[in-house]
Formats: sequence, structure tokens, C-alpha cells
Amino acid sequence: MEIRPIRTEDDYDAMLARIYAIFDAEPGTEDGDELDVLFLIVEEYERKHYPIEPLDPVEFIKCTMELRGIGQNELAVLLNSRSRASEILNRKRPLSLDQIRKIAVAWNVPAEAMISEYELTA
Repeated sequence: MEIRPIRTEDDYDAMLARIYAIFDAEPGTEDGDELDVLFLIVEEYERKHYPIEPLDPVEFIKCTMELRGIGQNELAVLLNSRSRASEILNRKRPLSLDQIRKIAVAWNVPAEAMISEYELTA
């Protein structure tokens, strides 16, 4: 097992190919240990070279709704207001702390993902 840092895209591609080759390795085996180390190296490389920006609160809500099959009507029921749900999703009104709490608890999502400034539309 020869493990080196990733310095180029070719190194990155080669490491991914190796990961795919040993992906089903049993934990505690030589290949399993190699796989664990390769994952750490690739994760660090991707964190530095392909950062993923966090979603703004409205995009977070929309993404959560899409992934869970939640419609705007369900958000309206949760917020006790059809117009508030529409205004929030259309960036006409900011989220209140009470609304953030309700969404976080009801959908079991982190409130922190909805606590940040974002642009509203006029």
C-alpha cells in the first residue's frame, strides 16, 4: 500500500480509481485500512479544491421540501399562514425565529441552516 498526497488532478483521479477498486473491502483488512486512509485524503483534497458553499435559508427550505416531497401547502399549515409560506419562499419576507424553530422541530433539520442573512426581493 503506497499512499501519497494528492498534488494534481491525475493523482486525484488515480486515488478515486483505487477507492472504486477496493470499495467493498472488509474493515480491519489491509485493503479496508487503505480505503479508510484514502477516503480521508480525498475528503481533505475535495474540501480545499471543491468547496461546497452552504445554501441560503430559503434554498435550504426549498431543497428540504423537494427531497422530502413537502409541498408549499404543508409549509403553510406549519406556519399557520398560506401567505407567509409564499412570501418566505418568494423572498418577500424574512424568516422569523419562531418560524425557524417550527420548521426545525417539525422537519428535524438544523435551525442553524436557516439562521443567516439572505437577499429579499422587492
